[in-house]
Amino acid sequence: MRRFRVKVDDKVFEVEVEEISGGEVPGANESASTGVRADSAALPPAQPVKVPVPRPSVPPSKKEAPVGPAKSSSPAGPGVIKAPIPGSISEVKVKPGDQVKRGQVLLLLEAMKMQNEIIAPGDGVVEEVYVSQGQTVNTGDPLLKISS
Repeated sequence: MRRFRVKVDDKVFEVEVEEISGGEVPGANESASTGVRADSAALPPAQPVKVPVPRPSVPPSKKEAPVGPAKSSSPAGPGVIKAPIPGSISEVKVKPGDQVKRGQVLLLLEAMKMQNEIIAPGDGVVEEVYVSQGQTVNTGDPLLKISS
């Protein structure tokens, strides 16, 4: 008999395991020491669990937007929203001329199989959209321009 200590979700369990060498082996679903059977057919198959991703409670301000390397060919200015991380544009939710409010989702940027919402830092009007669905972007690439 060997003893093990197992920790599951901050709870510690002490477990005894009997090593069987030769002799009769209990059935696949039967314990040698207790004779208790576990019917695995009665258990439903394991299912993946979707975990909700917490949304930020306060949208980032223009000052908090990450600044990437300067590119001479890319648009710049106070109203230009840049990609905070590299990824692929999975959905553009606005078009030029649209009125937007602070905190409104402008587009979805997929990175590492996660959908990241790019939100409006303030109220304004979408002047230009520099990206399209399926386009790959790098950190600091301009995504769109909003005037206040």
